[in-house]
Amino acid sequence: MIRTMDFVERKAYAKINLGLDVLRRRMDGYHEVKMIMQTVDIWDRLTFTACEEPGIELSVGNAALPVGKDNLIYRAAELITKEKNIKQGVRITLEKNIPVAAGMAGGSTDAAAVFHGFNELFDLFMSLEEMKKLGVKIGADVPYCIMGGTALSEGIGEILTPLPAPPACVLLVAKPDTDVSTKFVYENLHADKLESHPDIDGMIEAIETGDLRGITGRMENVLETVTIREYPVIEKIKELMKMEGAESALMSGSGPTVFGIFTEREAAQRAADQIRRQELAQQVFVTRFYNAG
Repeated sequence: MIRTMDFVERKAYAKINLGLDVLRRRMDGYHEVKMIMQTVDIWDRLTFTACEEPGIELSVGNAALPVGKDNLIYRAAELITKEKNIKQGVRITLEKNIPVAAGMAGGSTDAAAVFHGFNELFDLFMSLEEMKKLGVKIGADVPYCIMGGTALSEGIGEILTPLPAPPACVLLVAKPDTDVSTKFVYENLHADKLESHPDIDGMIEAIETGDLRGITGRMENVLETVTIREYPVIEKIKELMKMEGAESALMSGSGPTVFGIFTEREAAQRAADQIRRQELAQQVFVTRFYNAG
């Protein structure tokens, strides 16, 4: 993070779901979930510049994203400005690297960066808990993105229990050339008819004991039952990663991004080269888990 009198820069890190279960659909229309969230070392860069004139100005560079109220960055800035009675304006610039509509919380993590950025820029002294309580008004993934790291996520995603960092490994992330609507996936998921559920409790134990194979052996995402049916390329990428040596591979969130966990960087790189050669994915990253500190 860089700070001057009127300028702050933040990195907004993407996430994956090491395990994702949907328990039921609630009366309010939301789904009750039980997930293991993990920050990864793929990030957007946001800069915040204070202005004397009130108002929010958002620039998204070359990204094909809205710059008004349809953007979570703008909505987060608007919410904090109102809640904290900020009289100054702010100019926000986004450098986009995280794939869009990919199941990696790209919009939510950008919104989370706004909370941290405003907190620093305007000396708001908001605690992590206060930011998380405000963040859920923007989106269910925002409180997790404000916190980051490894966590059990429950409720609609807002009940968070921090977990230890998992063992180090090499992560291959591939986003096919298609966008997936989270709303569509959840609307077409029948949680009461799922034939199996991830062993989230077993995964937590594996994380706590540093058992990488205990983690990879329990990787499961119930949303694959909807998304893979619509986009078979997801299964193709998963199988390729496993053939090239991944301990396991899984779709993140509602998709279509797929990640594979490897113990050898060379194997991950070979898989990445194959994915590019076969044109299975538009964006491919060889990276790692990210746990600050």
